[in-house]
Amino acid sequence: MRKLLVAAVGLVGLTAVWWLTPGEVPLAGSGPRLTVTLQRDWPDAESPAREAAFSPDGALLATSNAAGDVTLRQTPDWHAVRRLRVPGGVTSVAFASDGTTLFTAGYDGIVRSWNVADGRLADQFKGATGTIWSLDVRPDGTEVAAAGEDGLIRLWNLKTRAVRILKGHERNIWEAHYSADGKMLASAGFDKTARLWREGSQPRLLRGHGEAVVGMDLSPDGRLIATGSDDSTLRLWQTDTGQPIRTIDAKNHVYGVEFSSDGRWLLTAGRARDGAGTLWHQLTGLGGKATPVHLWRVSDGAAVAALPHPDDVMYATFSPDMRHVVTSGEKGVRLWRLEKR
Repeated sequence: MRKLLVAAVGLVGLTAVWWLTPGEVPLAGSGPRLTVTLQRDWPDAESPAREAAFSPDGALLATSNAAGDVTLRQTPDWHAVRRLRVPGGVTSVAFASDGTTLFTAGYDGIVRSWNVADGRLADQFKGATGTIWSLDVRPDGTEVAAAGEDGLIRLWNLKTRAVRILKGHERNIWEAHYSADGKMLASAGFDKTARLWREGSQPRLLRGHGEAVVGMDLSPDGRLIATGSDDSTLRLWQTDTGQPIRTIDAKNHVYGVEFSSDGRWLLTAGRARDGAGTLWHQLTGLGGKATPVHLWRVSDGAAVAALPHPDDVMYATFSPDMRHVVTSGEKGVRLWRLEKR
């Protein structure tokens, strides 16, 4: 009897592995491709990894975790050159345009700036009443934008410390990013919308997603905005008209979105398994192959590469020179070599 019970449990387990793993994204069979090879793995057993960011010149990589540890690595050899400890944990990191300052934000709602050269805390910006989920620095270096749990976007002038507040989102904001020319700010949030803000005009509202818009980025030329959602779709829109261009079935929740520096590719990070599959994986360590990171061609929306990770990946980013991809997830950070073909 016991043998039959064990066999039945095993059969259920195997069945669960099959149906709890979401369908794989089909990869393009022709056209321009990218080859991605795992180069380094920096596991973090203590705390989930959070946002990763390259300095504008690509000389440094900053990685962070929910416990508040930030590591700065020099990119030629990827050795850690500095470590910061941020009170209250880290959710987002962003370099200033000249690369001399790193901004961090987290669960305590405080934006902090750090001198990259010596790791010294330089300044703090307070006012948010909840977790800050997204940071960005205006390309001209004059302003830092922070958005998060309280549904507001705060824009701090880095010289005068004056703050402007953008209101419109009805719930938590997941992303806020400047365009490359600094004339537009895009945001996305839990109210299922993305918004395009230009000074002197009302924000343009982008509707279409059925769930929270968690990932978002603007193309380098500012003509496109890409949004990723808990509704398992990736969408492209025109920024000048707000009209949708394409909807891509990502097969699972999309948490992070980023354009490549040449605007030809999109990188997405997301959920590794569905809800039941996540629970099964936590209980058993099983759950099938997980590829929560994908590379897509912007021209036709085709997936060209799928990157494996042991669990959910919250953020993924290209290096400025397009030679590397960094993925940051629940089990740590991975560095990938990127080659065009």
